[in-house]
Amino acid sequence: MSTVLGYRNFGAADVQEFFERPDPSPGPTEVLIRVAAAGVNPLDHLLRSGQIRDLNGHVPFPQVMGMEAAGTVLAVGDDVTGLAVGNRVTGFALTGAGTYAGTTLLLGESTARIPDTLPWTWAATIPVAGTTALDVLDQLALPAGATLLVNGIGGGVGIALAQLAQDRDLAVVGTGSTAKRDLATATGATFVDYTAGDVVERLRAHAPDGFDAVVDNVGGESLRDIAPLAKKPDTLVAVGDPSVTELGGLMVHRRLDRASLERVAELMATRRLDPHITQTYPLARAQEALAVVESRGAIGKLVIDMSL
Repeated sequence: MSTVLGYRNFGAADVQEFFERPDPSPGPTEVLIRVAAAGVNPLDHLLRSGQIRDLNGHVPFPQVMGMEAAGTVLAVGDDVTGLAVGNRVTGFALTGAGTYAGTTLLLGESTARIPDTLPWTWAATIPVAGTTALDVLDQLALPAGATLLVNGIGGGVGIALAQLAQDRDLAVVGTGSTAKRDLATATGATFVDYTAGDVVERLRAHAPDGFDAVVDNVGGESLRDIAPLAKKPDTLVAVGDPSVTELGGLMVHRRLDRASLERVAELMATRRLDPHITQTYPLARAQEALAVVESRGAIGKLVIDMSL
């Protein structure tokens, strides 16, 4: 048995509750892990709210919060290759199985071994923030020296994007609230505070002819405001708002495979990528961590550390 944070129907934060569940058994393509750390992401509350039922509308209740974790392999499904009991791994949970939990099931093909030197908390940020940033940059395939606008640079994906883009010799400009300035500029990015007047006008001062690419982590009206700053519509890529296609842009193509996880793990192990974890929480305070993310107040990455 292990304690989990989940919900028995879709809704706001008040549907969340802690309960006990038996340790699950992995199916043929699954891996059972003891969770050492779990990342906290906007996707978690979007799934709970029922806003993306294409992903979890078919999953029986109760569902457990969380989609990314790092931990130790306890059991491996018959069809899973390359992983064994005792391995240190990171990966994506089965939808509904959750990672705000003592044990959980990961997808075998979306689980990768991690270096012994990589902290659990760092490894827990690889599947969502780390590989999303990698997928965006691989999709854009920008040449060295190109300009990149990151709309919403202060969260987990934005901070990873800033670092990986500069590792590719791209010139990065990012938008965010005042509280996120120091973290953004620490990556070497140029920061534009969207609370200090006309953000589009001030962004144009940095790129009068537009940006070679624009990545949106915010969505909604903010996405529509910054969309014209992309030199070409197909270099506008959104991480979470599918309405980008109405503007001629593209959603990020997510790969969710072992090779991508391994690439990000190596970038972290060599310190070319720092997830900038600004706070860790015990499982008992997981709701507090998620509330910060849901309010869009998170700076950098928040992680649930099972050792606390």
